[in-house]
Amino acid sequence: MDLSQVALLVAAGLAAGTVNAVAGGGSLITFPALIAIGLPPVPANVSNSVSVFPGYVASVAGSRADLPEWRGLWRLLPTAVLGTVVGCVLLLATPARAFELVVPFLVLGATAVLAFQDPLRRLVGHPAELSARRRTVTVQAMVAVGTVYGGYFGAALGVMLVAGLALVLDATLARVSAIKNLLSAVVGLTTLVVFALFGPVNWAAVAVVAPATLVGGYVGARLVRRLPPVVLRTLIVAFGTVIGLYLLWRALGQ
Repeated sequence: MDLSQVALLVAAGLAAGTVNAVAGGGSLITFPALIAIGLPPVPANVSNSVSVFPGYVASVAGSRADLPEWRGLWRLLPTAVLGTVVGCVLLLATPARAFELVVPFLVLGATAVLAFQDPLRRLVGHPAELSARRRTVTVQAMVAVGTVYGGYFGAALGVMLVAGLALVLDATLARVSAIKNLLSAVVGLTTLVVFALFGPVNWAAVAVVAPATLVGGYVGARLVRRLPPVVLRTLIVAFGTVIGLYLLWRALGQ
């Protein structure tokens, strides 16, 4: 890599770490940057998944005050690990084309769920009205689906997790975002282990991008705590819409 390529990856890592902490979707900044320096798509996707992990950890550190003291939170972590492993296996063992066509609709659907959260809650019931058993099963299912996606591709993972969790948890959006950061870090650690062992990781690119996402992730997490819920929701919906449309354009253009 020359100096201009290093500068591009550092800038992309800083931006991606911040965006991931605020709304999710930062991988759509680093992934094209890795493609731009000459990596093929699969190595770029794998290297990208490894690179953003430090940013997720920094986001957890920045939002730790908003994490609930809820025993059930830690019961989500094995589900997140299993779902991520399934997604990683899908990426390494199956053709990507069919899933690439589905991903944009998943992202746009998750964004719509968040945008119309209140009407949907009136249809399916407010989380406070659900039985403890039904709420537990629903949250576990949301986490399983989101982390399979995260292990496979990962871009807009934050949007999908926030949308699903906000629908089934009776919590503020800042607290949901903190839970999203923790689950994203678990996804990131799991993909790091799987792809380090079995994936075509470009470690030189990771060494440049990862420290930048660490700084951006902490800054973004601190920013979330200062944003009013309406502004935070609007940002996430806007990011999700742009990301979904971009992925759709890219998938249909191939």
